[in-house]
Amino acid sequence: MEIKDKVAVITGAGSGIGNAVAIELANRGIKAVLMVDLTDQVKINAAEVNAEVGREIAFPYQGNVTDADFRRSVFDDAQAKFGLVSICIPAAGITRDSLAVRIDKETGKARIYEQEKFQLVLDVNLTAPVYWALEMIGRIAEDRFNRDLKKWNASEGVQGAVVFIGSVSSQGNKGQVSYAATKAGLEGAASTLMKEAIFYGVRCCVIHPGFTDTPMVRAMGDDYIEKHVLPDTQLGRLIRPAEIADAICFMVSNSAISGELWADAGWHPNP
Repeated sequence: MEIKDKVAVITGAGSGIGNAVAIELANRGIKAVLMVDLTDQVKINAAEVNAEVGREIAFPYQGNVTDADFRRSVFDDAQAKFGLVSICIPAAGITRDSLAVRIDKETGKARIYEQEKFQLVLDVNLTAPVYWALEMIGRIAEDRFNRDLKKWNASEGVQGAVVFIGSVSSQGNKGQVSYAATKAGLEGAASTLMKEAIFYGVRCCVIHPGFTDTPMVRAMGDDYIEKHVLPDTQLGRLIRPAEIADAICFMVSNSAISGELWADAGWHPNP
């Protein structure tokens, strides 16, 4: 699938991997990239992308990715201004890390991970990405129906691509019961959507980044990273967001990639 002259939507584009993907797509000739985030930073990032490529191709949209009305409005605006969205990278994500069960040493009572936190991480990291993908797939399906096209044929060329942002934590990681659950959930969603969405010519896959130099990882603190991340990383450093962005664009453009790609920099934690 060609990236040049396509329309893309990226959530979580206010920082980290989402912003890096927008830059990479811009450098590869994307027609328009809609950069979505909850923060004001997305407006600054979009302006920087446009300055880098010397043309207006990045457009900021500020809002909550879990809001269905906001999601639909972004796709409505994109379709009206630029045409069908055919690349979706739902990269917005959060962590609310804590041990699943802790014993209060004074009372002897167990404190279990708060259900409200679990639900929040689930909404942002799993439900929202799936529905941003479904929004694109649904509109491609409608467009095909309106053009009297039925089951997709390979001779048409790929019609769209979704890359979900998984994580090495999908294999399980101490202190990340909610985060790990959502990233593992994306594997099941992607494999199911791949079987369904290919009817309309849309591919769905997952990339599993290791510890990447993003605000989310830096929030762990330098001491934690030095003691608990880098010693178990064969590369000996955090992954650069641009490296993950390059891998995502590879997954979009190479139609043979239909499953999962591990970009973990050789991270293998000790038991």
